[in-house]
Amino acid sequence: MKPVFKSLLAAATVAVMSSTAVAQEPASLQDLLNSVKANRSSEAKINAQREAEFQSARADKQALLRKAQSQLKAEQDRGDRLQKQFSDNEVTLNEKAAELEQATGTLGEMFGVVRQASSEAYGRIATSIVSAQYPGRDDFLARMSEESKGLPNIDELEELWISLQTEMTEQGSVVKFTTDVISLEGGTTSQEILRVGTFNLVGDEGYLTYDDENDIVQPLGRQPDGYLVSAAEGARAATSGFVPFYADPSRGQILGLLKQKATMAERYHAGGVVGYVITGMLAIGLLIGLYKLITLTLVGGKIRSQLKNPASPSESNPLGRILKVYSENKGVDAESLELKLDEAILKELPSIDSGINVIKIFAAIAPLLGLLGTVLGMIATFQTITLFGTGDPRMMAGSISMALVTTAQGIIAALPLILTHSIVASKSKQIVHILDEQTAGIIAAHAESEKA
Repeated sequence: MKPVFKSLLAAATVAVMSSTAVAQEPASLQDLLNSVKANRSSEAKINAQREAEFQSARADKQALLRKAQSQLKAEQDRGDRLQKQFSDNEVTLNEKAAELEQATGTLGEMFGVVRQASSEAYGRIATSIVSAQYPGRDDFLARMSEESKGLPNIDELEELWISLQTEMTEQGSVVKFTTDVISLEGGTTSQEILRVGTFNLVGDEGYLTYDDENDIVQPLGRQPDGYLVSAAEGARAATSGFVPFYADPSRGQILGLLKQKATMAERYHAGGVVGYVITGMLAIGLLIGLYKLITLTLVGGKIRSQLKNPASPSESNPLGRILKVYSENKGVDAESLELKLDEAILKELPSIDSGINVIKIFAAIAPLLGLLGTVLGMIATFQTITLFGTGDPRMMAGSISMALVTTAQGIIAALPLILTHSIVASKSKQIVHILDEQTAGIIAAHAESEKA
């Protein structure tokens, strides 16, 4: 290292001499020699100073190294002491744990029973609708069942007993309390709601549900049938006595299934186009039947009035028009008169029987349309099975609903149409019978008068 250092000093001296020569050229060789000697002396002093500084720094670094080595040794000794202390503590902990187990005896079993009971009670109380009236009851049970690591103390045992006793007591109580209810639109209203044991909550909108995860009370997405809601509202309005009430013993599961039940409107629309056609036929048939029932009733009343006054026939009723034909043909023979009267009756029949056969046809076609809807629904069902298989029955529900609903709609439409046709046809036959009876009487009286 020293030869290299000397060569660097020589190079530096030459460089300085070169720069000095460039800066100031010597006047003679003696001046040049003197200048070189002076520079050499100056550079030697600088190099000596630098070497002293390097030696001092090296000594400092050696001191730091010795200090770091001393600290490392101290930390290693400390680690050994801590490791030994840790091993000793492990032994002590095991000894103390054995002593604790021996001292507690059967209390350890009690801890397991308490923790299990707390876990079961937490699952039941956290989802109970009683928590809507008394929120926060499950916090203590959650700590007891999950976070507690030691033996329960007397206060915790009493708190567990009170929680269980409260739930048991509230199961048999019917109370009203005020709380916030989240509406389906997102708003919040304060309502007085009825709690029936641990079964159901009833509010302004009907049956309510309790969301234990968010600790909120909200209405069902869809209320059950109207009579169930009416009974619930009646129980909520009652102040004393016995009132009917439909309780859900499954704590909301049955209500959850009922809200998925299809309404009458949804069932009706499941019939599709075929169902709409059947409904149209039913409406038209009933309108025709109602119209014929009214007109035939009016005609029958006019005929009965005409029977009371046969001497003055009226053009406003069929019997009056037939009597007028008789009055205009009294001089003809009986056979001619019979033909005239038969002709008059035949003229009256179209107006009396009009529309009745349409009702009969609709009553016959409605079940056939229902059968058509059934066939179309089954075709759609098999197409769905072909495309998607039978893994998800809900894929086929729409087609099966159409098949069943259209059949029911066809039968439902046919029954009132058949009944309407029977009533209207009976009215028509009564009127025709009166006309035939009066015509036969007129012909018989006319034939007797000719013989006389």
